[in-house]
Amino acid sequence: MAFYHSKFASKRKKKKPLLKYLFWFLILLILAGAAGGYLLYNIIFKPNVWTPDGKSTTINIPSNSDFEDVSTILFEKGLIIHRNNFIWLSKKKNYPNLIKSGHYIIENNISNNKLINKLRAGDQTPINIIFNNIKNIYQLAGVVSKQIEADSSSIVNEILSPEFLTKTGLTKENIEIVFIPNTYEIYWNTSAKGFVNRMYEEYQSYWNVSRRQKAAELNLTIPEVVTLASIVEKETNKDTEKPMIAGVYVNRLQKGWRLQADPTILYILDDTSIKRVLTKHTEIDSPYNTYLYGGLPPGPICIPSLASVNAVLNNLNDGYLYFCAKDDLSGYHVFARSNAQHNRNARKYQKALNKLKIYK
Repeated sequence: MAFYHSKFASKRKKKKPLLKYLFWFLILLILAGAAGGYLLYNIIFKPNVWTPDGKSTTINIPSNSDFEDVSTILFEKGLIIHRNNFIWLSKKKNYPNLIKSGHYIIENNISNNKLINKLRAGDQTPINIIFNNIKNIYQLAGVVSKQIEADSSSIVNEILSPEFLTKTGLTKENIEIVFIPNTYEIYWNTSAKGFVNRMYEEYQSYWNVSRRQKAAELNLTIPEVVTLASIVEKETNKDTEKPMIAGVYVNRLQKGWRLQADPTILYILDDTSIKRVLTKHTEIDSPYNTYLYGGLPPGPICIPSLASVNAVLNNLNDGYLYFCAKDDLSGYHVFARSNAQHNRNARKYQKALNKLKIYK
């Protein structure tokens, strides 16, 4: 009986070390799991984005970019603190296969997970594009291409494409009228075609029934209204005067007189150094020369502001047929109903220019 008890006790002693090892193994396993979980948590949820001064910044991801391109954009700006963590999680979330172009606002101190989710979802922010004081579609394309992804040549090609000209019913000479200077909210990665079509939508929206009716009452088409507005635009930068200047030109058109608008001569000469239109300039043979040819030129001489277009549609018809810059060189004008009165005003202005030795 004693022998049996001793053998049984021996077996129990052997089991204790085994349980002890198993216990510590489980403890180590739990610690390793906790450490791994903590590391994984940090990779996924711990802030890993730094922006200058702690303020939100922006990035542009071009069309057809791959994951390496996106990483380069982020890394070169120094936005990612732990790059390997970002790369590892991006691959786990399949972001390299879900790249979306666009303009993104990146907040400071956000996690890899939040950043990747934003980029992967294409959660971009629209931008405001602005254009004004534009001469022609080439200058327009240059200005716009600095604000969106599309390049200037693709924008020009789209504007002058047979498809767009047919769609608008306009010509190469007056297609500028589609583009109304303003501020527009648009996505940075909008294509040239997308931009041009958006501007045509804005054009159609602007030319509502009321404005079309006003144009018809003036016996002018929309292209003619905008062409006249472009001349008004170049005559003065004083918005308060524009309706009166527009009224003079409307009166001259209705009487069948030539407009004799100096801005059309300057448009032909395309020389910004010229401060004074001379007789020899008015003899240049061009369809844009309103001294030689009656009516309006073939198209706008610039892309006029809304103020100039509205000035034509709501012109002040006070019976004036002439106007001339004031001799105080303030930029304002004096108006006249008779040629004799106008000549007196013109001589005063010419005298002021001569005094300043401005002869051309």
